[in-house]
Amino acid sequence: MKTAVFAVLMFAWYIPSLPAQEGPLVPDPPKEMSPEQVIQRFTAKEKDFKNARKKCSYRQTVRFQTLQGQQSTSEYRQVADVRLDANGNKVKSAVLSPQASMQISPEDEVDFESRLHFTLSTDELPEYTVTYKGQQQEDDLHTYVFEVAPKVTQEGKRYFKGTVWVDDHDFQIVKASGKSFPDIIPKKKKQQPNLFPQFTTWRERLYGYWFPTYSLTDDILHFPIADVHLVGTVTASNLNCGGPESAENKKAEAPAAEKSKH
Repeated sequence: MKTAVFAVLMFAWYIPSLPAQEGPLVPDPPKEMSPEQVIQRFTAKEKDFKNARKKCSYRQTVRFQTLQGQQSTSEYRQVADVRLDANGNKVKSAVLSPQASMQISPEDEVDFESRLHFTLSTDELPEYTVTYKGQQQEDDLHTYVFEVAPKVTQEGKRYFKGTVWVDDHDFQIVKASGKSFPDIIPKKKKQQPNLFPQFTTWRERLYGYWFPTYSLTDDILHFPIADVHLVGTVTASNLNCGGPESAENKKAEAPAAEKSKH
């Protein structure tokens, strides 16, 4: 997020009621397999999911706000439909995009997509160091917890750095918490850096996969001229992946989806 001096808070209605039913992190090894086998299994499932979601359309809603004390001073909002064209390519069209009073960088716009859609598939795995941390209960889900960090970074490429929770039944990421990496530090001292906040993304089980549908940011960015408290959300709704799945099947999976939000 690239900006001048501002402080950020969220309006009361803007804070989701996500039950925090998270168990302690237990450093026990995985059940009946090694951490490396878990990594290979869930990254393979993530690749399947990555290919499946290419056929999906959805509505993306982005909202960030800044407040000075309790008074709003700037805001960024966008509602857009992401659909498939005749050639199967993703096309994004704005439904609501009021004049923004908050400055958004090109990297921020890219991160709106990557925060919501972060995957760690077999083709992405060579770029990352993945370290097993233990097991943790997330509501009714039992998960394996891994720390993820890029091995090296290429200029102009965005990465994820943080923690992922992998369901021990479906072997897919159900939650991720970290940041888009690296921050962009200008060579000239007079220029402001482009800093990126910590975020948490929850997934919902739909169409047989865990789709990232809700990302929440609540972080303080330490700019040279002032600290910035940034809060915002990126959500995906109206997911449609076609195929034979009926409304009844979606409804049946709804309880599992709710359990993925903590």
